[in-house]
Amino acid sequence: MESFLSDKWEVKVKNSPEEVLQRWRNLCGVVKNPKRRFRFTANLSKRYEAAEMRKTNQEKLRIAVLVSKAAFQFIQGMQPSDYVVPEEVESAGFQICADELESIVEGHDAKKLNFHGGVLGIASKLASDPSTGISRDRESLQKRREIYGRNKFEESELQSFWIFVWEALQDMTLMILGVCAFVSLIVGIATEGWPKGAHDGLGIVASILVVVFVTATSDYRQSLQFRDLDKEKKKVSVQVTRNGYRKKRSIYRLLSGDIVHLSIGDQVPADGLFLSGFSVLIDESSLTGESEPVTINSENPFLLSGTKVQDGSCKMLVTTVGMRTQWGKLMATLSEGGDDETPLQVKLNGVATIIGKIGLFFAVVTFAVLVQKMFLRKWNEGTALKWNGDNAMELLEYFAIAVTIVVVAVPEGLPLAVTLSLAFAMKKMMNDKALVRHLAACETMGSATNICTDKTGTLTTNRMTVVKSCIGMKTRDLSDSSQANEMKTGTPQNLLKTLLESIFNNTGGEVVVDKHGNRSILGTPTETAILEFGLSLGGDFHTARESCFIVKLEPFNSTKKRMSVVLQLAEDKGMRAHTKGASEIVLAACDKLINEQGEVVPLDEESNNRLNETIDEFANEALRTLCLAYMDIESSISTEDAIPSSGYTCIGIVGIKDPVRPGVPESVSVCRSAGVTVRMVTGDNINTAKAIARECGILTEGGVAIEGPVFREKSLEELNELIPKIQVMARSSPMDKHTLVKHLRTTFDEVVAVTGDGTNDAPALHEADIGLAMGIAGTEVAKESADVIILDDNFSTIVTVAKWGRSVYVNIQKFVQFQLTVNVVALAVNFYSACMTGNAPLTAVQLLWVNMIMDTLGALALATEPPNDHLMKRLPVGRSRDFINAIMWRNILGQSLFQFVVILMLQSYGKTFFRLHGSGNSDLVLNTIIFNTFVFCQLFNEVNSREMEKVDVLDGIMDNSIFVSVLGSTVFFQIIIIEFLGTFASTTPLTLWQWFMSISIGSLGMPVAVALKKYVLV
Repeated sequence: MESFLSDKWEVKVKNSPEEVLQRWRNLCGVVKNPKRRFRFTANLSKRYEAAEMRKTNQEKLRIAVLVSKAAFQFIQGMQPSDYVVPEEVESAGFQICADELESIVEGHDAKKLNFHGGVLGIASKLASDPSTGISRDRESLQKRREIYGRNKFEESELQSFWIFVWEALQDMTLMILGVCAFVSLIVGIATEGWPKGAHDGLGIVASILVVVFVTATSDYRQSLQFRDLDKEKKKVSVQVTRNGYRKKRSIYRLLSGDIVHLSIGDQVPADGLFLSGFSVLIDESSLTGESEPVTINSENPFLLSGTKVQDGSCKMLVTTVGMRTQWGKLMATLSEGGDDETPLQVKLNGVATIIGKIGLFFAVVTFAVLVQKMFLRKWNEGTALKWNGDNAMELLEYFAIAVTIVVVAVPEGLPLAVTLSLAFAMKKMMNDKALVRHLAACETMGSATNICTDKTGTLTTNRMTVVKSCIGMKTRDLSDSSQANEMKTGTPQNLLKTLLESIFNNTGGEVVVDKHGNRSILGTPTETAILEFGLSLGGDFHTARESCFIVKLEPFNSTKKRMSVVLQLAEDKGMRAHTKGASEIVLAACDKLINEQGEVVPLDEESNNRLNETIDEFANEALRTLCLAYMDIESSISTEDAIPSSGYTCIGIVGIKDPVRPGVPESVSVCRSAGVTVRMVTGDNINTAKAIARECGILTEGGVAIEGPVFREKSLEELNELIPKIQVMARSSPMDKHTLVKHLRTTFDEVVAVTGDGTNDAPALHEADIGLAMGIAGTEVAKESADVIILDDNFSTIVTVAKWGRSVYVNIQKFVQFQLTVNVVALAVNFYSACMTGNAPLTAVQLLWVNMIMDTLGALALATEPPNDHLMKRLPVGRSRDFINAIMWRNILGQSLFQFVVILMLQSYGKTFFRLHGSGNSDLVLNTIIFNTFVFCQLFNEVNSREMEKVDVLDGIMDNSIFVSVLGSTVFFQIIIIEFLGTFASTTPLTLWQWFMSISIGSLGMPVAVALKKYVLV
């Protein structure tokens, strides 16, 4: 089937161009209900609208910057602004209104900013303090909300259930059947009177309503699931100082006047102004499409909501929130743009289109044959020119059957089953600590053949403590309390003071005290461990900070692999630079060290070798190592100058323990048995990486561990030979990770999942088939580039995601197998019967019921099977295997042949077998038996479809309550239709023997399935 689809039905796993998404839509010729078919696909018109908004923003900002530069030249001598504070703003205790703030920041209006007293003047007018923030007084906060608004974006309202009912009614074939029902009612009542003449018409109407309400209920439930998941995706927190206390708060609780702390990887949560900070670079591409980063400082203090911190850190004053920001307006449009459709959705849309065309052809031929048979009969009877109401009803019935064949034959449910299965899996994965941001990730994860994982926080617990140190050339085991105390008391005071100065000033973390007096440490686990170490030595964070002034700070990034700061020491003692980072890199920048007596001495070869041996010793014990160093600077350094990169004095080395997470070795073993290769890519020391990799079972005999700088130097031929063997890459840069992923995907055709937590991981996350961001340690930039967010940062959760991915893939295959079987049989039976007997055994009402069994109810039963451990014992499907494979075709054609033969035999010999000859309503009874048998064939085939290869299809069936409920309710309603709704459904009550035989014949599909699996090998 897939071979009939051209490459026009192919889309990328992610980031497909708009023209590719539009192309396959144009190819969908036979679509019964466009509103339903395309509901869970991208809204391209809204995306075009968002793109236009970005262009407009880019132009507005360009003009604003030019005006701002011009304003600085004329700012001296200008008269004060004639701005008047609105009365309601002044009465609330503020001196500036929301509109004025919006025009200042969005327009980059330096002139207005200056008139209002600069950034500090704006803070004062917002009744905010740059150090302590705004008051937490409830009444004051409420006034702020009323005057300046909330930091929330407008979202499209949740559609009511009745909207889904209306959309389900838009089905073209159901509308045609509705017209048929109306005509049937008119003609029936006119010829046979009420109520007898209304039975056929009312039967079709009732069937349409049942189909519509069941469809609408299913779609409405899906929309609620997606809505819940969408709320989870939008949960973002930032560090906020309010009422003097700093803590994490949701960005949706921010108010104008709040003081927000931003660092690398954060998303700017609202429009605002720069208060203080270092080396701040902002990426505005999400708002303007402009890729060049913008430097933010006191001269250009304007920060725009939705942009991202590419480098540096700063404090920001929030000025404008919510829908007053350009990001708010853009988000309102983008939220309506929807998710990209998945490759499987598009492929199954293609399959549905091909089968739809075949179904339409057979429907037209069936109608033509039935009409031709009718004309021949009337010709032979000599009544060709005499037409009555019965003839009109017969013709209408034929037309209804033809339309219903299209209803059954067009597998509209195929692409929708993908959505149903993905929605179900996404909801369940949320409970398993994995938040899916893009639908396609669920689907693609099942095909993953490689996982490139971080070490810190993913394979390890991310709960770090300093357990060893080498300070002043003396190595100590700090887990031994006597050695820890000896370090505190036995270290020379000048060395201890320098060490604490380095720890407390050269850090991205902070020690804070809450309103109850409890002390806590904010920052990354590494920073937390170092600060905890400094506090354990008797240091005081705030005293150390107040004793000097930070002139310049360069935050840690994965390229430099170190963090540096320049301090202005107290009492005019000059300037001092501190640096810390990857041990071998920082040590290489040192030419002196502090010895055990606290003296600064040259770093000779013997000392250098000893320190390197210490680094290796710590690393071989699976400890992360950091080297701390400083240098006194004779000449002054400005914020524009670079911090020196060499000439440092080594203070010492610390070894940080980060234990392997429980369950990780077992999860790596599960991946190996599932045919998934796990590779560790880390910025850590190679010996640390190898020790952890061996403990996790990643580094095996014959596997290669390599450092990033060595990997970078390899030629293309060497890389092609090396990459399949790489199991550990240490001291890697973001581009090393990106190169590895790109080669695995393109050269080796692997399906690659990549984990990342930092801003610089974004390129690799973007390049990978599945990007996995860490929910706890990950930056907002990494999360936005990812397809799945691992909420507990645990490698075992990644394996769970892979299991769910495989489950989704297999579940959709099961449903496709089931539905295509029904399509083939329904087409064949009706076409054959029309040609051979001149009538169809299944009426329009009956076919609508079968359509509901195979479409909505079938999808609900088969597409929601939970994963089992057996899924992780088979090889991944990879990139190139056909979705509808040979095994599925074997099952489809085998079951179709069996069911077709059963219906054919019943039509030919049913009256004899059930002894119906001589009965007044033998045709009705036989057609009821055929209908009943056909339905039970589908039900038993539904059970067969639970396993495509395994013989035992009943294993674990009771664990899936949805499947059992669907099966039970289908049987219940089948009894109701046969026994009590005969007038409307063209059925008659059956005897117990006839019921027993219908079920028994249907159940023969199970031994047929066993025979196919055992003896028809593919």
